[in-house]
Amino acid sequence: MFQIKEKIYWVGYKDWELRRFHGEEYSTHKGSSYNSYLIKDEKLALIDTVWTPFHEEFVDELDHKVGIDKIDLIVINHCEVDHAGSLAHLLERRPDIPIYCTKKGSEMMQKSYHKNWNFNVVKTGDSVELGQYKLIFVEAPMLHWPDTMLTYVQGANLLISNDPFGQHLASPHYYNDQVDQGELFYEAIKYYANIITPFNKLVKAKIKELKALNLPIDMIAPSHGIIWRDNPMQIVEKYEKWCNNYHEGSVTILYDTMWGATKKMALAIAKGLENKGVPAKVINTAKYDKNDIITEVFRSKGIIVGSSTINNGILSSMASILEMIKGLKFKEKVAAAFGSYGWSGESVKIIEGWLKDSGFELVQDGKKINWDPTGDELKECIAFGEAFGEKIKSDGSIQ
Repeated sequence: MFQIKEKIYWVGYKDWELRRFHGEEYSTHKGSSYNSYLIKDEKLALIDTVWTPFHEEFVDELDHKVGIDKIDLIVINHCEVDHAGSLAHLLERRPDIPIYCTKKGSEMMQKSYHKNWNFNVVKTGDSVELGQYKLIFVEAPMLHWPDTMLTYVQGANLLISNDPFGQHLASPHYYNDQVDQGELFYEAIKYYANIITPFNKLVKAKIKELKALNLPIDMIAPSHGIIWRDNPMQIVEKYEKWCNNYHEGSVTILYDTMWGATKKMALAIAKGLENKGVPAKVINTAKYDKNDIITEVFRSKGIIVGSSTINNGILSSMASILEMIKGLKFKEKVAAAFGSYGWSGESVKIIEGWLKDSGFELVQDGKKINWDPTGDELKECIAFGEAFGEKIKSDGSIQ
């Protein structure tokens, strides 16, 4: 237990060894934490639990420090197993404890855990008096699940924000002013890019709604990673920027290659972009972490995507990344395609189809080269990059 406010404690679990999350879908190079919070007021309230593999340590620690029999209520902001996974083990000892959650939360927990627990369904504005403090609930559907809600602790000026405003980061420290800022904000933007991006409009609306409630907030405590106590609204301001079809005016070149021809094209295209003063990053999709790739796409105004042709298609790492990009529904970004081939040459057309279906504007025809590029053909690739760069102004807007 670690006290974060008067009568309020972090009772979560730091997972130092975690390297993959959501199955194998999300990389966690720095581990993560599952943040559960305990309020020891006149009533004792537990906000969320921890991921299922750590349920025994979690429940035993609670029982040792406060006593399971003393818990008056549990709030489940989100029923995914990294939040509610210890609930079944906890309720084996106290099946009568009231659980406060959204309507969707109760439905989804019954489907997930096959138990008809003592659910108390709440909606935005509903509250529970604890004594010195009062819990106020704010529904936040699809940020990032249908059941999601936030819990505001009135009297403590504390927003327990669930997945929004979090990061996958295990640290010996608890607060944002104690950790490396570059690392913190990279993990925060990576989390947004890979998890929250499809819900940009909902983020914008929910922040507007939250501000309209005029709740004083001097700490934001998410479900993963670091707690925001130093200027906590700075992460809200970041979300306001990120949800507005964010970019940094740069271009990311994504490629995969069999024998190096497509790589040569990618590097030449990057030279062309640099000639026009456009920052360019070159990434081999077969050798780079997929979630870090998505983060770079999120930060870019445009992407240029290339692959060799194989079996009348594209290389598997590129197909995987394009599938992820499509699902994230990026908006107001531009793109082009390139690639090398031996005899059939479908890759550029296939990539262009993926990009169009993913909502990217194709601003120039694709570039393909037969076999290994000659010196003149590499000059054409440089010109291809320059042409793309000319379409992006210094502020990242399109000419």
